[in-house]
Amino acid sequence: MNYSDGLRPWAIFQHLPSGRSTCVYRFRTQSDADAYTSILRQGGGIFEVVFDLPQHQEVKA
Repeated sequence: MNYSDGLRPWAIFQHLPSGRSTCVYRFRTQSDADAYTSILRQGGGIFEVVFDLPQHQEVKA
């Protein structure tokens, strides 16, 4: 994940029939993510809102 992903920790993931999941959108607040998820669900599909912080990676010199 990059810097801008860290600014938007709430993510909407779509669960695909193949068993995989893909990140659809990212938001700064949970309420924004929940509202957009309700719109997406009207069109069908399985969507989930998760808090997804980036992993810290050590930089070797």
